[in-house]
Amino acid sequence: MSKVAVITDSTSYIPEHIRSEKNIVMIPLNVIFNNETYKEEAEIKVDDFYEMVSREEKLPKTSQPAIGELVELLEELSKNYDEAVMITLSSGISGTYQSAVAAGEMVEGIKLHVFDSEISCSPQAFYVLKAAKLASKGSKGYDIMNELLQMKNNGIPAYFLVDDLNHLHRGGRLNTAQLFVGNLLQIKPILHFENKMIVPFEKVRTKKKALKRIFNLMDEDLKTDDRATISVIHAQREDDAIEIAEELRGKFVNADVSISYFGPVIGTHLGEGSLGITWIKE
Repeated sequence: MSKVAVITDSTSYIPEHIRSEKNIVMIPLNVIFNNETYKEEAEIKVDDFYEMVSREEKLPKTSQPAIGELVELLEELSKNYDEAVMITLSSGISGTYQSAVAAGEMVEGIKLHVFDSEISCSPQAFYVLKAAKLASKGSKGYDIMNELLQMKNNGIPAYFLVDDLNHLHRGGRLNTAQLFVGNLLQIKPILHFENKMIVPFEKVRTKKKALKRIFNLMDEDLKTDDRATISVIHAQREDDAIEIAEELRGKFVNADVSISYFGPVIGTHLGEGSLGITWIKE
């Protein structure tokens, strides 16, 4: 057994069977509807979440795992591991990173290395899967952290297309005037992570033009014969994601193209109908 445990929070949205196969430990974040708290991936599933959002007037709130839960997890892992590497979603949108650092200082018998992915969803999963691969080969925590830092320095492009401006308005991210003008002009904001935050990249008219713009960004970075890993992410738009993935498979012939999803916590930020594309060169 590897002496380095690999931990992720739930927002990397790595399917359970892959986590089990690659010995990845997951700790959930929380979504809160009307003072009722649900652990993401464990107590509330994607379909149920978006159905609840459609019925509620107010958007849910989100929260990081309690420090006590992290401490308990580390104490359990310390029975079999000397070290652990935890990859968190961006510290700019969640306190999970800070809570993990604090928990690591409270537990003896295991050295915790906490890596701030500065992003979330599939790009975060890229880091997690890399860490799991290295841990399975016997790499030490410090070496794994250095490899992850190199990945970050090389860059992981990720662009998110928001479908529903009303959702951004309900979440307080657009005022009424911006909502009216945006809907009138069919604005589809393209978002990305910058300085650890979700911020606008460009405002494009129509979904078709927004997707074309993201494809152009991919063309600037990837050659058609590059070896790469590509993920198409969706919020209740599986048919669209499948269509996009097929197009990308036909274009980037040596790429591994998969489909992922925006779960409850990130779905709270972006809203149903959102799409994302991210990639990393091998």
